[in-house]
Amino acid sequence: MPNGLNRRRFINAAACAPVLPRLFPASGKRPNILFAIADDQSWMHAGAYGDRVVKTPAFDRIAERGVLFTNAFSGSPGCAPSRAAILTGRSPWQLEEAGTHASLFPRKFQVYPGILAAAGYHTGFTGKGAGPCNWRDAGWPHNPAGPEYNRRKAVRTSNAVSVIDYAANFEEFLRKKPAGSPFCFWYGAQEPHRPYRVGSGLESGKRLQDVVLPPFLPDVNEVRGDMLDYYLEIEHFDRQLGKMIAILEKSGELENTLLVATADNGMSFPRAKATMYEYGIHLPLAVSWPARFAGGRKIDDLVSFMDFAPTFLEAAGAGPNVEMTGRSILNVLDSKHSGRVDASRDRIFSGRERHSHSRFDNLGYPARAIRTHEYLYIRNFKPDRWPAGDPEGYFDIDACPSKDYLLKHRESERVKRLFELTCGKNPSEQMYDIRKDPGCLDNLADAASHAMIRARLREQLDRRLMAEKDPRATGSGDIWESYPRFSPMRPQLGGFAEVGKYNPKYQQARRSPV
Repeated sequence: MPNGLNRRRFINAAACAPVLPRLFPASGKRPNILFAIADDQSWMHAGAYGDRVVKTPAFDRIAERGVLFTNAFSGSPGCAPSRAAILTGRSPWQLEEAGTHASLFPRKFQVYPGILAAAGYHTGFTGKGAGPCNWRDAGWPHNPAGPEYNRRKAVRTSNAVSVIDYAANFEEFLRKKPAGSPFCFWYGAQEPHRPYRVGSGLESGKRLQDVVLPPFLPDVNEVRGDMLDYYLEIEHFDRQLGKMIAILEKSGELENTLLVATADNGMSFPRAKATMYEYGIHLPLAVSWPARFAGGRKIDDLVSFMDFAPTFLEAAGAGPNVEMTGRSILNVLDSKHSGRVDASRDRIFSGRERHSHSRFDNLGYPARAIRTHEYLYIRNFKPDRWPAGDPEGYFDIDACPSKDYLLKHRESERVKRLFELTCGKNPSEQMYDIRKDPGCLDNLADAASHAMIRARLREQLDRRLMAEKDPRATGSGDIWESYPRFSPMRPQLGGFAEVGKYNPKYQQARRSPV
């Protein structure tokens, strides 16, 4: 048994992870793992994807030295369930309270940082880890992403970005690493989460005319300026990532570090974040590990964020874990090929429940989706509800100039259709040809010409949800409505609004303790 892992820790590790065929790679040194996750960034907003306005040299360097993924998708379009799926390697609908917004994170679910810590890894995080969630009341000794390193602060350069000095905290984390131990670190920036400082993008020298807007947003200067402010926050995340890469390079650890840069869900704009549309779940992803696989490649396989945890475990020699439903992508990374590498990676699944302040009675907007290379199919389980939150607040859209413009001009000819698509009610089924319509504007679910495709996608989605015992598929979906919320409610709207309490109206749906 390698130095630094005594017998008692080995036994504890085995107890935490029932299936560990081997704890370490058959040969070679165990890699470090640096996982960098932005907060609310859609896939196309990085230089490596061709965006000429936002400057992301750190992300682009990872892509150049490693692999750029063109089809990476989160398990959910909201922070808490997306991060829970990443940490556990399981679909959000398998995670009970952790699969929704601002609820508990049940202690029974294993997370990859805990498994690696038990196997001798030095673990920690800076910024935002799992959450927003209440992990303390669930019995965790610390955030599920690891011990917290947020002590070091920076001089505030903007009234919008965090004062946490992410790179300095990473440096402190490395100083505390036991000699000879590999590390697993979670860099969770709070950027580009709103609020932004309005006008900061323009002040930085960026130009309104250079912005390429998605087709679901009004093409006006207010929205273009909002996009520039968003770009500026992405650049803050990237600068800190660049500093971390420099720290690793200086210490000689960069070559043997599995470095992953991504985001948790789509950009914080109307019809993106908190929606099942392309801009809500399709995210940036670049991965490098120079000591192991060749760089300079672009991969088109469909990759799910539930695949991260099993990938990290396999890289560390500590997997697979039988509870995880994701699949390691190491075979794709090791392949030396570009384009479509693994033919079995032809679909991903994603879903959402409650997000922010969806409804006065704390109910969410339950939806599930399957995405193939050609189509996005969405099943809305409660089409009678408002997908963007109840009028007039539409609180599932974060407050921003783009939202303000959309609501203020909802009756104008140039905005009316976009407003209805974003804030109006949806049918029970939606389907979009992503090749022609990445903005998800033209629903093909009722088109006779696409009836066979819709039926096939629905069958594949239903089969997956049943196999993973999603309550929405098994007939016990009301369980989701009972879960407590620990962030502020909206009692002024009436209905159930008790922070931290299970909704008694849906108590009968609650599962027996496991």
